[in-house]
Formats: sequence, C-alpha cells, structure tokens
Amino acid sequence: MSRRRIGFWYRLAAVIAKPPLVVLFKRDWRGMEHIPADGGFITAVNHNSHIDPFSYAHFQYNTGRVPRFLAKDGLFKSGFVAKVMKGTGQIPVYRETTNALDAFRAAVAAIKGGECVAFYPEGTLTRDPDMWPMTAKSGAARVALETKCPVIPVAQWGANLALPPYSRKPAFFPRKTLQVKAGPPVDLARFYDKEPTPEVLREVTETIMAAITELLEEVRGEKAPETPYDPRRARQEQRRKAAARGAVQGAAKSTSEDSK
Repeated sequence: MSRRRIGFWYRLAAVIAKPPLVVLFKRDWRGMEHIPADGGFITAVNHNSHIDPFSYAHFQYNTGRVPRFLAKDGLFKSGFVAKVMKGTGQIPVYRETTNALDAFRAAVAAIKGGECVAFYPEGTLTRDPDMWPMTAKSGAARVALETKCPVIPVAQWGANLALPPYSRKPAFFPRKTLQVKAGPPVDLARFYDKEPTPEVLREVTETIMAAITELLEEVRGEKAPETPYDPRRARQEQRRKAAARGAVQGAAKSTSEDSK
C-alpha cells in the first residue's frame, strides 16, 4: 500500500506555520493511533474557526500522514498562497460551475492513490450558536461510498476560543489549548452495496457527523443537542417570523387607518 510523501512544499508550510502555533497555543492531541499508517483514507473534521485548518493540519502532519484539503478555488489563483496550495496538493473546489465535479474526481483519485483527503463535511464554519457541528453536505459520503476507504472522524476545539466563527478579532492570550481528537473509522460497511441515492447519502452523512459530534462531546465534556442545527431550516424560520411580523404590522396599520 502507498502513502503520500511529505515533500518540499508541505515541509515549507510546516516551517512557516508551526512556530506561531507552538508559541501561541498549548496542545491536547489524542487518537493519533487511529490515523492509518498506509493507504488512502478520509478524515472528516468539524469546523468552528478560520484558524482551525492550521491546528488540525499541525496535528495530522505530526502523524506523518499529510492531508489534502478541499479549499475554495480562489486560493489557487495567484501569489505565494496559490503556490503553497498547489505545491502541497490541496484540492480546489469550484462551486456552481462546470468544474464542480473536479473536486470529487480529484479526491477519489487521491484516495485510490494512497493519500488522505480531509473533509469539512459542514462545508463552512458552523452556525450553531453553541458551536456544535451542524447539518452537513454529502461530499465526504459520496467519496467514502465510491472508494470504500476508512473514514476517520476528528473533533477539534480551542481555535474557536482564540478566533470565534465570523470574528476578525483574535484573542490569543491567555494561551488557548488546541484540542484535537481522532476516533476509530466510522463503520459504513452496511451502505456499500446500496445505490447512492439522496436518502442513502443523507444517512451516511449523518452517521459520519454523529461520530464527530460524539468525539466533540468527549472533548468538551458536554452533551450536544439531539438535533443538529440546520441553517436552511433556520433561514426558513426567520423568513416565516418576518412574514408573520409583516402581516401583524400590516393588519395594525389597516385597523388604524380604518378608525380614522
């Protein structure tokens, strides 16, 4: 079985990124033994800070198995960042274009070639008010069913305390602890002989997210909500409430005008 060599660009990125991470943060890393020594696999990670890709990459880099992240295509366009992204083998994601399937094909090819692809199944920073994992997209599930590779759930906590989601004001001091915990592979064998219908993909995705959430409960020492936060439902509820308020205000205005 094969594995990706770390290579020049990944080592350069580590030389740049690791010193500030070591200086600014303490570390509590658990579960490294669950990262496969050889062969292709997926890691599925929760996302609660703009800087947690660095904390997670640091964790996995130290296992000797470097991840290939799926990242916005804008990071690959120009400049030094683009050179690093390309040199380290990160995978561009083209949303709502004719190239949208390229990321899926690249992820499958990477895993079949013995590499690790890291997924943030939520697709963006969590919008859950208490920063639990929210409902996720089906990308990791699709690749998992296509490759039948190990899927390693990973929970992380701490980067969000230094830089909360959607905040631009970091608070590095006092030093925060970056907690990362990897778990055993998610058992998806019961899905391998099924057609990847939307229902099956949703169930696989929920199974993966449940494993991540369980690990995060252990890391945080708290219980997650029984139902994950769903941003689409939240938007629908906000629109419903706005429409109801508008209707009440309209009725009140009409009543006021009729009384004149």
